[in-house]
Amino acid sequence: QVQLKESGGGSVQSGGSLRLSCTASGFTHRRYSMAWFRQAPGKDREGVAAMDSDGRINYADFVKGRFTVSQDNAKTTLYLQMNNLAPEDTAMYYCAAGAYVAVWEIKNEYNYWGQGTQVTVSS
Repeated sequence: QVQLKESGGGSVQSGGSLRLSCTASGFTHRRYSMAWFRQAPGKDREGVAAMDSDGRINYADFVKGRFTVSQDNAKTTLYLQMNNLAPEDTAMYYCAAGAYVAVWEIKNEYNYWGQGTQVTVSS
């Protein structure tokens, strides 16, 4: 069974940086896409960035130039480097994985989710 575990969240001031990690286990093959989503209170869960099994990366427009996705060589850990954070980035950040993701930013495309890690940015 696929399990995802996020870490690295915390509280920072505006302009600060955080690096989130998502450690995955239980993959039965390597054709999974992995993604980061976030959900702020009262808002829908939205896609932040994703990497498919071929290493192609997509970013939401609101994080381009600030956030960077990467993966370790074993493809078991997905990272999200977040720079120049702003208060509007405050949210619970979730890691997701899916075997047949056609549209990366649609949350229903993903079969597996982590529990989330909280990111809070103060002004």
